[in-house]
Amino acid sequence: MYRRMYEDRGMCHQPARATPAHRPSPALRTATLVVAVLAACCAVLMSLVAVEWAPLVEADGSVSRTTHRWAVRDGAATSVMRVLSDWVLDPLTMRLVCAVVALWLLWRRAAWWTALWLVLTVGVAVVVQQSVKAAVGRPRPVWPDPVDSARFAAFPSGHAMTATVVCGLLLWLLHRDGTRGALWWTAVAVALLAVVGVGATRVWLGVHWPSDVLGGWLFGALVVAVAVVVYEWRPRGVRGRGPG
Repeated sequence: MYRRMYEDRGMCHQPARATPAHRPSPALRTATLVVAVLAACCAVLMSLVAVEWAPLVEADGSVSRTTHRWAVRDGAATSVMRVLSDWVLDPLTMRLVCAVVALWLLWRRAAWWTALWLVLTVGVAVVVQQSVKAAVGRPRPVWPDPVDSARFAAFPSGHAMTATVVCGLLLWLLHRDGTRGALWWTAVAVALLAVVGVGATRVWLGVHWPSDVLGGWLFGALVVAVAVVVYEWRPRGVRGRGPG
């Protein structure tokens, strides 16, 4: 009897097991893993750029010299690239798209948390982008016959990073909202065209090295992945009508 009383008393002091409600969601676990992988990739690429790793510098130079020759020779294609880069897929246009989506979320769904999360993430991306540019301080390509010009340091590409952040956030919201079928695949195709296309324009116009564009894609994807983790960890009482 005494042994049973002791066992019962000991059981009372055992810590309660975590319930499934307290466990991270599959989306949160996946996003956390993606954050770790992308952070490692960003750190490796940034280090190689900072130390001017010879194979990377050689590859950048080879690709850039080739595309610059094409840009100088084909003025019509270069004009199209400038319109796409400066007016259609530029960071300002991308941020305006996010602002419109945020306003729609507030107006149509009263999803104030999602709208705030969207706007703040885009703002954080700008801070990350400029901080990395200042830390690395990589010079842009210099040509005797330039076809375009740009300001600030080269790494990472602000155009590529902003497009990745905006398209990534909007795609994730569509997925979270249950978008499927033809609409989903159309959105994915448009996002890929925008992200890859703007990177190609920056290299074609000779204002970025290819690794700058790769860095923009990686850092942009990292910002999106971190934002998803924050969204999934949000307090359950902080909700508006909207995705998630």
